[in-house]
Amino acid sequence: MNLERLMGARCGCPFPVYDNLVADLLAAHEPGRDGRDATVAYVLAAAAGYAYSDIETLATIMSRLGLEDNACVRVAQRVDAMFIFSTAYLVQSRCGRVVILGYRGTEPTTLGNWLADADVGSSTLALGGEVLDVHAGFYRNFRATRWAVINELHLALRGRSLSNPAQELDHPMEALYVTGHSFGGAMAALFALSIAGNAEQRAIAEKLRAVYTFGQPLTVGEPLPEVARAVAQKVFRHVNARDPVPALPPLAWGRLAHFGHEFRCVNAEWKASDKPVAQLKGLREIPGSLLAFFATAKHRKASRYAMTEHGPHQYLAALRPNGRVTEFGDRG
Repeated sequence: MNLERLMGARCGCPFPVYDNLVADLLAAHEPGRDGRDATVAYVLAAAAGYAYSDIETLATIMSRLGLEDNACVRVAQRVDAMFIFSTAYLVQSRCGRVVILGYRGTEPTTLGNWLADADVGSSTLALGGEVLDVHAGFYRNFRATRWAVINELHLALRGRSLSNPAQELDHPMEALYVTGHSFGGAMAALFALSIAGNAEQRAIAEKLRAVYTFGQPLTVGEPLPEVARAVAQKVFRHVNARDPVPALPPLAWGRLAHFGHEFRCVNAEWKASDKPVAQLKGLREIPGSLLAFFATAKHRKASRYAMTEHGPHQYLAALRPNGRVTEFGDRG
């Protein structure tokens, strides 16, 4: 197990992107405010996207957004032969009141990570007195770092700094947000399910405000146990209209389902979807979507799916609110 700790720095003009980000995150998803929040979506898309980077980069990006002097922790486990490539980041606000847990998605250049995506298998997640069928590869990767993540969250609950656990902060954790892109989104959803109905993790579950995922593949089977249906109310899945990954893995590999609220981006506008993305029956449409990387803009638009739409930068760009600078400090 690899664990790194870092204190993020303050950033000068034109940052922070949000002047009162901690207050915004504390206000979002309070009782009575259960709908999707545009600020939360953008901030968590950045956390999910930069979870593919190193700890210094992620801490810097979150500082630029408004979590200045954040405490950042990286938890990672890699076992090539078991297709385990599990990385999680925790970002804690300076005051300690807000924590963001972000899972890294599929590493594009790592073949074993792709094999984990394909390892649908047959695993079950215990939810109180019930069980839920889950994607085996995703679940194995989630479990690889689960207890290290739980330990960090218990430190946050006790009001300890995640960059220096001996340091006591002004506040314990009050709001927990969980996020991930692609494979990372699947692990984010599994984390939320794993703490639901678990008496030992009740204190953490009570702090969970919402789970925001981006381009998340299908992760669980049906039917959903009662506990999982309650968790679904806190899950907000974001899907670019022509991103093929939310329709994977294909039905031929095993029946899986989406849960939670789905929002699709069509013509640069995010709208709630009446029904979740349908699972592809087979892989016949995927080769064309991969070739779209090399196609002209005209041919890309003619394709039903395009893997170019799956990139975390595509989600981040689509979610940036009007009038806000980017994480690079420009308006481009």
